[in-house]
Amino acid sequence: MEDNKTTLEKILTPIQKFLHTESSGGIVLIFCTVLAMLWANSKFSDSYFNLWHQYISFDFGIINLKYSLHHWINDGLMVIFFFVVGLEIKRELIAGELSSLKKSALPIAGAIGGMVVPASIYLIFNYGKEGMPGWGIPMATDIAFVVGLMALLGKNFPLSLKIFVLALAIVDDIGAVLVIAIFYTKEISFNALMFSFIILVLLFIANRLHIRNLIVYGILGFALWLTILKSGIHATVAGVLLAFFIPARTRLDRNKFYKETKVLIDEFSKGGQNEHILNDEEKLNIIYEIEKRCEKVLTPLQRIENSLHPWVTFLIIPLFALSNAGVVISGDFGENFFNNISLGIFLGLFLGKQLGIFLFSYLAIELNIASKIENVNYIKLYGAGILCGIGFTMSLFIANLAFDSAELLNLAKIGILSGSLISGIVGFIITKIGLGKRLS
Repeated sequence: MEDNKTTLEKILTPIQKFLHTESSGGIVLIFCTVLAMLWANSKFSDSYFNLWHQYISFDFGIINLKYSLHHWINDGLMVIFFFVVGLEIKRELIAGELSSLKKSALPIAGAIGGMVVPASIYLIFNYGKEGMPGWGIPMATDIAFVVGLMALLGKNFPLSLKIFVLALAIVDDIGAVLVIAIFYTKEISFNALMFSFIILVLLFIANRLHIRNLIVYGILGFALWLTILKSGIHATVAGVLLAFFIPARTRLDRNKFYKETKVLIDEFSKGGQNEHILNDEEKLNIIYEIEKRCEKVLTPLQRIENSLHPWVTFLIIPLFALSNAGVVISGDFGENFFNNISLGIFLGLFLGKQLGIFLFSYLAIELNIASKIENVNYIKLYGAGILCGIGFTMSLFIANLAFDSAELLNLAKIGILSGSLISGIVGFIITKIGLGKRLS
C-alpha cells in the first residue's frame, strides 16, 4: 500500500505543482490584460503605444539588431516561452500523456477537432477577403487561463479531466507551432537557413555525446535564434527546435540513486545531534554529496523547465499580455464586433472549440479509438471543451503575425478577448453544473 501511495505521489506531485503555478499565473495574466485595456483607452493612451514602439538596438559586430520593444518581446522573450512549450512537449512525448497511442488518442482527437473546426468557422466568414490570413487565430488554447478556472472549480474537478485538458493543450501547442512555421513565414533567406541547419547538427551531436553542460546549449541556442530570426521563419520556432535537443536522460539511474543516497542518509543520521550543522564539516560534506546525486538523477530537461517556468508564467507571458492586449475601443463597438474578422474569431473560439473538441473526442470514444476518461461524463467533457475556447496568448501571438494593419489587428483583438471571455464564463458555468454543484 505504501509503495502504491509513493508511486501515486510521484505521478501527481509534478502535475499539482504545475497546476498551482499556472493558476497563480492566470491571475497575473488577467491583471495585465485589464491594465493594458484600461491604459490603451485612457487619456494616457499615447504613452501606452509610444512605450512599445521605442527602439532598442544591440550590436554584435557582424550583426546589428534594432527592433521596437514590442518586437523584442514578441520575437525575443517569447522565444523563451516557446522553448518551455517545447520542453513540455518533449516531456509529454517521452514519459507523459502523449508517450503512447493509448494515452494520447483522446487528447489528440480533441485537439485536432479543436483546431480544424474553429479555423473552418473563421474561413466561412473570411475566405477570399482581407481577413483570410487570420484563420489560425481561433485554433489556440491558453492553458494558463484554463487552468486558473479549473482551480476555481475546486477539488471536485476530476484530476483525470485536468490531465486530459493539459495534454490537449500540449497537442494544441504543437499544432500552433507548425502553423506558425509553415503558414506565417513570408520570405526565406536560404543563407541564414543553412547556418541554422549547421547549428541544429551541432546540437544533435552535443545531445548524442550526452553533453549536459547547459552553457553549450545556451550558446548554440542563441546562435540558432539569431539565424532563424534572419532566415524569415518566425524566431520563436528556434525555441521549440532547441528544446528537442536538450538531454532528457539522467546520469544516475533511479536504483543507484536510491542506494547511494540511502547510505549517505544513514551516515548523516549517525553521531551527535547537538552540534550546529554549520560547524559539522562531516555532515555538510554528506549533504553536498546528496546534492550532487540529486543533480545527476534530474535530467537537464527537468532542471531547465523547472527553473524557467516561473519566469515564463509570472514575467514573460504577463509582459506579452501588457504589450499586446491594448485594444482601443472607439466608435461603434457593435459594428467592430460584427465585422467578419472579429465575428469569425469569436465564433471560432466560442463555438468552434467546444464543438470540435467534444465531437472529435466523442467519436474517438464511440469508435473505440480512445478510452473514455475515468469518472468524467459527457457534460463535464463538454464544459472542458468550452473552457478551451480561451485562446488568449497564442491567439494574440498569431494575430500579430497574420495582420500588418493596426486596424485589422484591433478587430482581431476584439474577437479574441470577447471569445475568450464568453468561453471562460459559459465553460465555468457548464462545468460547474456537470460537477453537480449549485451556482452561487
